[in-house]
Amino acid sequence: MAEMHGRRRAALRRLLAERELDTLLVTNLLNVRYLTGFTGSNAALLVTRDDAVFCTDGRYDTSSASQVPDLERVIERDCGLALAARATGRIGFESDHVTVDGLADLSEAARAELVRAPGLVAELRVIKDETEIEALRMACAAADRALAALIEHGGLRPGRTEREVARALDDGLRDQGATGPAFATIVAAGEHSAIPHHEPTDAALKAGDLVKMDFGALVDGYHSDMTRTVVLGRAADWQTEMYELVAAAQAAGRAALRPGTPLAGVDDAARSVIAAAGRAEQFPHGVGHGVGLEIHEAPALNKAGTGTLAAGMAVTVEPGVYVPGQGGVRIEDTLIVREGAPELLTLTTKELVVV
Repeated sequence: MAEMHGRRRAALRRLLAERELDTLLVTNLLNVRYLTGFTGSNAALLVTRDDAVFCTDGRYDTSSASQVPDLERVIERDCGLALAARATGRIGFESDHVTVDGLADLSEAARAELVRAPGLVAELRVIKDETEIEALRMACAAADRALAALIEHGGLRPGRTEREVARALDDGLRDQGATGPAFATIVAAGEHSAIPHHEPTDAALKAGDLVKMDFGALVDGYHSDMTRTVVLGRAADWQTEMYELVAAAQAAGRAALRPGTPLAGVDDAARSVIAAAGRAEQFPHGVGHGVGLEIHEAPALNKAGTGTLAAGMAVTVEPGVYVPGQGGVRIEDTLIVREGAPELLTLTTKELVVV
């Protein structure tokens, strides 16, 4: 693992040279984890052109020696200030993470020029290496198994509340080896399924309901994301029609996941299917987003997205159609952009499941 983190820091040094920076002060804990493997709650990292220094406080003296064995360690409570005082030359800092008050403190501590350097580590994180992809595979597999177990054991049935189903899914994720849910699980039944990000309530599931479940697993710090919509009992014609439309849009979005495709083009590929059916206004959100150490990270697959897809990006494709007062359908997968066809990580069927 130390070798892998060393490669990541080497890639970051190349970006420092391109930006004419002598050092980068990394204070975003997720970025520190990406570059060192440290999982505690207080740390910073100073990356120079040829070295790096890690800092945490005394609570993590022992654990950081194990997780970060290859770097000089500084034990201080205020890690950002301690490392800023050691930096020389042009010091880049994560201006998208540092607060206004924090910048004032850094300016006092630093003995050299501070330069805004937002997004440098995020630029690296957008392309996943095989270690990250394997963690994502494991997270997606845990979510697949949790949903299968929920259905197999009768967890989706009339009379259960949305909250009960959400809790059962969360417990199932842990049972399948996940640290826990990747985010607050969404269970939305009946009319609530027309609310894209509904919070589960004590509303009971009823026969004939669409039940939309948006959930994911957290494994080794990496997040999966999947949405499936099922029907309790016999599906009505309008439910089948809506589901088939969203499934077609989702398939079009997945097919667009090729290196070089404009990010906005993925959104358009799915959205145009729904718009052609006269339901454009019923699809109010973007078609997807990046996933990794955060549940929502770059790239953004929406109409305003800039840039293009590249091999190794981990993204979701999640179109939906929502009719207030009636119901809604969303189908979402996590995938890896590959040369040729994307790698699908969420393997639960996308056929309409009637429970």
